[in-house]
Amino acid sequence: MKKYNILPLCLASMALVQSSLVFGGTFANEQKSESVFDKAIRPITSPTLFDLAVPRTQVNAIYINQVMPDNIELAGGGTAPLGGDFNVYAVQFEYALNERTSIIATKDGYIDFNPDNTASSQSGFANLGAGIKRALIYDTKDQFILSGIVGAELPTGNSDVWQGEGMGAADLRLTALKLYDRLQLAGSASVHVPFDGAESLTGMFNLHASYEISPWFIPVIEMSWFRVINDGDGSFGFNDQGGSLVPQNAAFEAGDLVNWGTANGEDNPDIVNLALGFRSRLSDNSTFGVAYEFPLTDDEATLLSERVTASLTYTF
Repeated sequence: MKKYNILPLCLASMALVQSSLVFGGTFANEQKSESVFDKAIRPITSPTLFDLAVPRTQVNAIYINQVMPDNIELAGGGTAPLGGDFNVYAVQFEYALNERTSIIATKDGYIDFNPDNTASSQSGFANLGAGIKRALIYDTKDQFILSGIVGAELPTGNSDVWQGEGMGAADLRLTALKLYDRLQLAGSASVHVPFDGAESLTGMFNLHASYEISPWFIPVIEMSWFRVINDGDGSFGFNDQGGSLVPQNAAFEAGDLVNWGTANGEDNPDIVNLALGFRSRLSDNSTFGVAYEFPLTDDEATLLSERVTASLTYTF
């Protein structure tokens, strides 16, 4: 299996933190209304599907490097070579209309795709996704929030990077947050419902736990369970990425960032990942986080061999 060299990312992360500290003093001087939920930190992994339950105005800059497995499992047995990686550069936006409601931009960005075999190196834009978040329970005394999110993903991206196919989908989510002094627990349950039968109908559960040892070091552990509920029809054609061969022959669905519409996703319906990382408070308004993620299920029945996600969040 190809091993990911995390040294360049660590150096880049340190540079990002250092540069953010230059501006941190101005952030700390800004005034904002105080809330018991101000100290809540945003989850790091699965950023398009795992959101903080607190409605707030914020910007979240994301970098993802995902290493793909050397071989992927095919329907009917056997494997096909793949390898390589892809990088995602994105910025998420959220605007709070009031304490309980916000408008969110959940998915966008640019993908740089670099496989070793089978497919070709390409780059292009991801699909666009947006929605509305509403706090259904907002309990400041018990420091608990349960929010519902109704959103949609539109097929606006480039087919060369496994985007832009089908008629889009609805994304429905429940996300919860509970604070215990320095301990934070969060969870999310979501379902991705295609507007046609081409994409796979999928669900996802996410869990987050973190403990603030100091403002500069908040260890984070996160787990995700991705499940194919119903196969796609295998009709998508991905231009230079093998046309319809991938959705017709892969024995699993691609995961949280890509939906192949594979006709054989129920062969391996479950993908479970674990992530370890941390967040740092750069100021009263900004945090930086990074997490290393790897599969607990068969690494040839997933597109994720290992993934590093970095997140820089600024709250207004």
